[in-house]
Amino acid sequence: MAKRDYYEVLGVSKNASKDELKKAYRKLALKFHPDKNPDDKDAEEKFKEAAEAYEVLSNDDKRARYDRYGHAGVGSAASGGGHGFTMEDIFSQFGDIFGGGFGGFGGFGGGGGGQRRQRVHKGETLRVKIKVTLEEVATGVEKKIKVKKHVPCQSCSGMGTRNGSSSGKSTCNTCHGSGQVMRVSNTILGQMQTASTCPTCRGEGTLITDACNACGGEGIVTGEEVVTINLPAGVAEGMQLVAQGKGSAGRRNGVNGDLVVVISEEKHPDFTRDENDLIHDLFLSIPDAILGLQVEIPTLASRAKLKIEPGTPSGKVLRLRGKGLPEVNGYGTGDLLVRVNVFIPKEVSKDERKILEKLAASKNFSPDGKEREQKPDDDDEGGFFRGFKNMF
Repeated sequence: MAKRDYYEVLGVSKNASKDELKKAYRKLALKFHPDKNPDDKDAEEKFKEAAEAYEVLSNDDKRARYDRYGHAGVGSAASGGGHGFTMEDIFSQFGDIFGGGFGGFGGFGGGGGGQRRQRVHKGETLRVKIKVTLEEVATGVEKKIKVKKHVPCQSCSGMGTRNGSSSGKSTCNTCHGSGQVMRVSNTILGQMQTASTCPTCRGEGTLITDACNACGGEGIVTGEEVVTINLPAGVAEGMQLVAQGKGSAGRRNGVNGDLVVVISEEKHPDFTRDENDLIHDLFLSIPDAILGLQVEIPTLASRAKLKIEPGTPSGKVLRLRGKGLPEVNGYGTGDLLVRVNVFIPKEVSKDERKILEKLAASKNFSPDGKEREQKPDDDDEGGFFRGFKNMF
């Protein structure tokens, strides 16, 4: 199922300010919050959809990529479908814009009974560069790459305790498992209560008492993973795609980071790229340019025949529509531009020179349409050819 436009999801215009985005997201999140809509899968999907839209549009860099490339610029680079967020991601990243709670709801929001949700660690976001050919750009391609990153520790299943035992950790005595501590201060307006991250457990709510020997209690170790990246047709040099959740694993079964894929185009022997157009240089001899002919030129898919009209000048550009590269969002295809270059030899034989001298004296070969009164001197070969070259 195709993703909806993020601006449409939040119900804002494309030039909406950050405050407008925040207000729109808060309104939707309160409406579709899972605690307010228990066992409602449709509401849960809309809740995740709104979070994903806000995560992209509230980030200046991601918003710029989305405005230029659409969903392909900020996600959908890895295999798999659905929203890139879990409930833990959402409440971990955006709970603060609701003043520490989702309208007093409990559950994931942690508002019930004054309890605050525990901190969830997010893994590191990684960057990799992928080389693609123009042929791959034209059709899209699946790439498998090996990524060095943090992965969950197998010895403790990512928990950080010896053998993954729950008995290897205890509730933090400072925050009593909430991950936050409350402070009350007296002000001229009365008593003010504020919450801050627990300094003892750093917001986790628990402490490791019997750490795993393999990971030292972190729950992650250095490893490798083969990641499948689906590159859409039309990607370009320097374009960045985001494979959500394919970065480093978070500490102690936290949230995975993202993998940013940077596109690098390989040089092509037959074409240069100008956005979605391809440019091919066609070299013709002087007789062929004058008389015209039919030539066969390469395309990314195969080859195509092209008629060269008699008298085609050097520098003329011939267009083959639809033989270029597709737009990354799937709307339209560029053209193949054939740039004609008339080849001028640097050396000629005596017989060739005599033929050229006769042609040069003809008005048909004169830029001003007049016959030449004098033949070029034998030692003026360089000057003659400079004049002849200017005709093309």
